[in-house]
Amino acid sequence: MAEEAEVEMETAAGAVPVPFQLQLDKSIPFQINIAEWNPEKDLLAMVTEDSKVVLHRFNWQRLWMISPGKCITSLCWRPDGKVIALGLEDGSILLHDVENGKLLKSIKSHSVAVICLNWEEEAHIEKGEIDSAFVYEDRTRRFFPPAPRVPRMPGLNAGDAGFMDDLEDTFHELSTSPRQHFNMLSSGDKDGCICFSIFGIFPIGKINIHKLSLCAPFLDKTATFQLLNASIHQLALSKDLSQLVVLSFGELEENLVKPKGKNFSHTGDSSVGLHCLLLNTSIFLDRKNELQQVAQQASSIEDLVEVVRASLSVMSKQWSEAMHSFHEKFDPLSSLIVSHGLDSNPQDEFLSVLFGARTSPPLHQFLVNSLGEAGLKRVCKAVDTAGKELHSVIHEHLQPAVEIIGFRIAELRGLSRWRARYHIIGLDEKLIDSATEKAGMLLVHVERFLRILAIVLYQFQNFFNWVLRYIKILMSEPIDQIQPANSELIVVFLKFLLDHDPIGELLEVNKIIEVDVDTMQRIEQLVMFGGYSDTNYLEKTLSDEFNQLEQCLKEAFLLQFTTISQKIHCEDLMPLYKVGYTPEVSSSDAPTSIFYYKGDHGATSEVCTDGDSRVDYICFKVPDESLELTNCIGIIRGFANGLDPVQKRVTSPEAILLCIPDAFQCIDLSLYKENQIVLLLNEATSTSESTMRSLVMMVQISDFCFLPLSRRTPANLWTLQILKASAVDMHLEIGKVRYISEPVTSPLAVSASRGLACVFTSRRHAMVYILDEDEDETSDID
Repeated sequence: MAEEAEVEMETAAGAVPVPFQLQLDKSIPFQINIAEWNPEKDLLAMVTEDSKVVLHRFNWQRLWMISPGKCITSLCWRPDGKVIALGLEDGSILLHDVENGKLLKSIKSHSVAVICLNWEEEAHIEKGEIDSAFVYEDRTRRFFPPAPRVPRMPGLNAGDAGFMDDLEDTFHELSTSPRQHFNMLSSGDKDGCICFSIFGIFPIGKINIHKLSLCAPFLDKTATFQLLNASIHQLALSKDLSQLVVLSFGELEENLVKPKGKNFSHTGDSSVGLHCLLLNTSIFLDRKNELQQVAQQASSIEDLVEVVRASLSVMSKQWSEAMHSFHEKFDPLSSLIVSHGLDSNPQDEFLSVLFGARTSPPLHQFLVNSLGEAGLKRVCKAVDTAGKELHSVIHEHLQPAVEIIGFRIAELRGLSRWRARYHIIGLDEKLIDSATEKAGMLLVHVERFLRILAIVLYQFQNFFNWVLRYIKILMSEPIDQIQPANSELIVVFLKFLLDHDPIGELLEVNKIIEVDVDTMQRIEQLVMFGGYSDTNYLEKTLSDEFNQLEQCLKEAFLLQFTTISQKIHCEDLMPLYKVGYTPEVSSSDAPTSIFYYKGDHGATSEVCTDGDSRVDYICFKVPDESLELTNCIGIIRGFANGLDPVQKRVTSPEAILLCIPDAFQCIDLSLYKENQIVLLLNEATSTSESTMRSLVMMVQISDFCFLPLSRRTPANLWTLQILKASAVDMHLEIGKVRYISEPVTSPLAVSASRGLACVFTSRRHAMVYILDEDEDETSDID
């Protein structure tokens, strides 16, 4: 075993306990590209080289494996560990249930690959603050049963034809329950766009860092910058959701406004590199209650809109198939009339028989030979079945969804009138009023559709009974068991329904329904009583009314999206290191880690003024060509804490540059709890992979002496150039080291909440270590 060789090496070095207890060593059949521990459970999610997601327990028991069918580029967990988010190459983000891997939601916030994901939850409210906290109750469940699910298309299985599986009730509970803490999913793509989604399901903002004016407050006040050709490499939202730290590869372009009598320039020979940005997202902190309330209503409305859309699609398909069967059986009568040389049409032939005339040869041939009793019964069954299915879809899906949409929009309408709290987040009263009216009109159209459907189905049934009765008369069969038909209704059917389809017209798009003048005048008179302003609603189809409602909702939610996006801006910029090649190449080989520690762990009093606040730590591997030094790791702390809004002063972040021993190369790194960093190193001097060693190393970074960064117009713009002369050699003796007898590969999966690390080797082994426990060397030898 590889671990036995490890223990022998450690024993030969000295009789001391081996750091980090090895929990398991398992062979795996695939290469791992991404791995993340669940923040609340002993579960490890892994993305394989062929973009399959595998979920394992701590004991390596596999729970499930899924394949989205597209390349997975990023992964993260919701803070409560119940949902996993996958970023795809096409810009989609998929949310899956941790219990069974089932797809819960798919959102398309990006147009290119999602490079990084970060899901952060608001800090938990202290007990003393619960009474004063504003708690919002979703009253929908008081008045309505559980929301309807998306209807299945007949003849298709779940997931076919683009329809998602049934929405899980548990997912609605997890995403919109008042007990759910406010959380935000942030995502960054390779084109420099960052998107924000409340609960991971309701998009609330989007920025493009190429369009941001980047001004470093510590540099010359007249200098602003822009990032070109930038991609988002990593991002992390602060625990209070008020700041976002972004690591981005790109080209920094400087826009200078020269003060009178002064010259400003920097001598950096390259502007392409890794840059650290600090974005102000305080709108999430300041208005989290308002945003949570709106997101709960709006996300439910969007789900219900999908229910309505799917319902209309299912209804249209079912009814069109029934009408196809009807016309397939009855249209041949026209051809028979022409072939017999008669100057008439099917309506005239049926009316002639209805009023007592003799049956014409083409009608006789059609009823006895072409249609027959069996064919008529099949058509009758098809229409009757379609009618029942439409009734079922309307009563179980469409109508409840429209009713709940109306109620939830009314809730938003009430919130929109509280302008002092909701106008600032873009909840516009006029747009919500318009959507409220459209929701009411859609409900009116549903009721109208039900009445027309009932009339049409009765007309069809009456006509089929009459035709069946007449066929039996022609066949000289008894008609005692067939109910007599209503002759007046048959005339109406032949005039208005034989060649027309009012049900199909109501399900069409861009179709104008004819309404008599008297009815239109009465509708215009009713406008004075209030409640609606659209006097032409009867001329619209059910589908058109739904499309108008959807457009009103899009406009209302888009205003919120735009308003929040405009309130997110850049507060600080720190160029870290330069590279001599394109950002696309550099971003693929740049281990980074961002973590927030309690402020009393090694931070200076300037960096942290509140004992409960947290200090950001940014750790990254420095490419060898960026400095004259090689094999270096940079650590910066207090970058997001540099602006103190309470004392209204600027404090300097601190940094250190660590040089790894030349005998090893850094493969990956991860910041860990209690101001520690875990490094994954491969031996660099070995000539053969079979003899190469590697190691896992944990170092207490608070033991190092961090240097304050002076931000006053440096001669060179790059931060690490300032630290190069103060680089610290990092020896293996200063940390806890666990040797591995074979080379390792990225990723390094570290769980701060569970105290675990999973290491993957080039020979396709997965090793899980307990970081907080040492292994007794005598037990290993045994």
